[in-house]
Amino acid sequence: MRILLAEDEKRMAAALVAMLRQEKYDVDHVADGASALTALESSVYDMAVLDVMMPEMNGFEVARQARSSGVKTPILMLTAKSQLDDKITGLDSGADDYLTKPFQTKELLARLRALGRRSASFQDGSLRYGDLSLNTSTATLTCETTGQSVRLGEKELRILEYMLSNQGQIMTREQLAMKIWGFENEAEYNNVEVYMSFTRKKLVFVGSKVEIKAIRGLGYELREKDV
Repeated sequence: MRILLAEDEKRMAAALVAMLRQEKYDVDHVADGASALTALESSVYDMAVLDVMMPEMNGFEVARQARSSGVKTPILMLTAKSQLDDKITGLDSGADDYLTKPFQTKELLARLRALGRRSASFQDGSLRYGDLSLNTSTATLTCETTGQSVRLGEKELRILEYMLSNQGQIMTREQLAMKIWGFENEAEYNNVEVYMSFTRKKLVFVGSKVEIKAIRGLGYELREKDV
C-alpha cells in the first residue's frame, strides 16, 4: 500500500517515513502543499497523510482542491490544533479522519488501517474483474472460469492491484511507474513494459478472458476479450 506523506517538519517527516516503512508501507514524502496536491492528483496513492500547516498551501486547501478535482484517496489530516472548529474545517475540506499532534504511533497506525479497510474495494478479501480474482494477501491470481491459479511476483501484484482498483480507467506509464516504483524513483518507463509483459503472461497462464490492452499514446486498460 502506497502512502503520500505531506509534512514540512524535517524531523517529524523523517520519523514518520521510517516508522511507516518499518510497517511495510511504501511512502513518498513531500514538504509543501503544492507538491502534495500534484502528487495526490496523480491518483497513485492508496492513502494520504497531510499536515495542516505547510508552505505554499495548507492541508485544508490541498484536501479541498483534491476533492474538487475528483481525487478519492482517503486523507488523514495531522495538525497541532485541537479546537473543534479546526477539526470540522478539516473534515469539511474533504479529509476522512483527523489526528492531533502529539499522537501515539499506535493510534496513527490504527487510523491508517481503518482508512485502508474503509476504502478498499474488496469482496471476501479479493479484488475482482471479469473472471479474475486477486487475493492481495497471498498474491494469488485466480481465473474463476478455468479454476486455474498462479502466484504473482511483487511488481505483478502491484500492477494488477492498481489496475483492478481503477477499473474502467486508462493507466498511463507515468502513473504506473510512480505507483510501482515510487514518486522519487527514476525507474525507466521500459521497466513498466517489461513487468506488464510478465503480468500479461500470468493472465494467459490462468486462461482468463481479461486482458491488459495497450491504448496507443495513452497507456493500459483492463478489458474483457470479445468472445
